[in-house]
Amino acid sequence: MTITERARKKAEKLDRLGELSAARDEERGVSLWQEAFRRLRRNPAAIVGSVVLGLFVLVAVVGPLFVPYGPTDTIGIREGLVKSGQGIIPGSSADHWLGFDHQGRDEFSRLVVGARQTLLVGVVSTLIGLAIGALVGGIAGAAAGLGGRWGRWLDTGLMRIVDMLLALPSLLLAVSIAALLGASLTTVMIAVGVVSVPVFARLLRGSMIAQSNTDYVLAATSLGVRRSKIALSHVLPNSLAPVIVQATLTLATAIIEAAALSFLGLGNPDSAVPEWGVMLADAQPYLGIRPALAIYPAVAIIITALGFTLLGEAMREALDPKLRK
Repeated sequence: MTITERARKKAEKLDRLGELSAARDEERGVSLWQEAFRRLRRNPAAIVGSVVLGLFVLVAVVGPLFVPYGPTDTIGIREGLVKSGQGIIPGSSADHWLGFDHQGRDEFSRLVVGARQTLLVGVVSTLIGLAIGALVGGIAGAAAGLGGRWGRWLDTGLMRIVDMLLALPSLLLAVSIAALLGASLTTVMIAVGVVSVPVFARLLRGSMIAQSNTDYVLAATSLGVRRSKIALSHVLPNSLAPVIVQATLTLATAIIEAAALSFLGLGNPDSAVPEWGVMLADAQPYLGIRPALAIYPAVAIIITALGFTLLGEAMREALDPKLRK
């Protein structure tokens, strides 16, 4: 037997071993999340969204430690470079990459530091909506699917409250809550969080009701397992996938709505604290002089929201068999 024939037989043997290993892997199967992660790694939209979000989180967490100037330092006015009353607001330079704002503060430093405030508002408001919505939706879903007659009454009462919240436009509801509580960063978080409660509640309730009609729930009920244990140990964990995906999408909406409230003057009353929505509002009187002051935070908001949206849509495709490509 020649060396070439030996090498060919060895390669065929390795191929057969690889096929057997792959067959064993298929027999073992993978979990829903493992399969979703495999799909995400092959999805260009998920990769782009992950990169954008990774850069955003890195800038928000680490960036403020390395900014060249303090976000509240009025360097331009002290040096006589900025005279906003006379229409003089210098643009980019070697020392100030994005120039100054109308009060002589370094625009790049404020944009980087403002990312942390924007991330904080988006994450906290989403967590508020997720926690309250999951609580309401979980109770309603368990009551509707496993609770009998009284459970259906409880589900009906909770869902009518949720329907009333859904009937109101989200921004109008957020503005109303923020106006009642007073202008502050905490108010923005609460207002944006309350707006997202109905979405999470409806989604989790529907998912739990769908799970309640599956075979494993019927089997557990037939074996005498308590309904509360079935709901908490089986139905609820298997219903969380669409809620987690929705949380990713809601983060993008939360960032935009928080910026809108800050733009309307319902956010942090101290405009010296940089936040992208506040920076947009501050730039409005100077659009004719230096429109870049509004463009920088607007582009930052758009790119960040796009990153969350791309990742959320890719996760939804990976987790939903009907949407898989």
